Amino acid sequence: MAKTVKPTEIPAPQPLHTAETLGAFVRASRTQTKMGIHEAAAFCGVAVGTLQKIERANGDVKLSSVLTVCKMLGVSIHIQFGEQK
Repeated sequence: MAKTVKPTEIPAPQPLHTAETLGAFVRASRTQTKMGIHEAAAFCGVAVGTLQKIERANGDVKLSSVLTVCKMLGVSIHIQFGEQK
């Protein structure tokens, strides 16, 4: 029997200062669509271990993999130069 995916609450918009923050958004996006980790990894074209590392902020992952996962799961990253006013 397939494991049921429990949706994680989407965090409030915030500055991206840690890998944990990004991981929380990625996990929330995945679980809101009720995708399991294996299904989401296949959908994004990355290894399950890569997606787990991103969600758990555990270990190093290539930036290209992070950007692909974010794009595929609908997580936007905004970049700004200098101080925000």
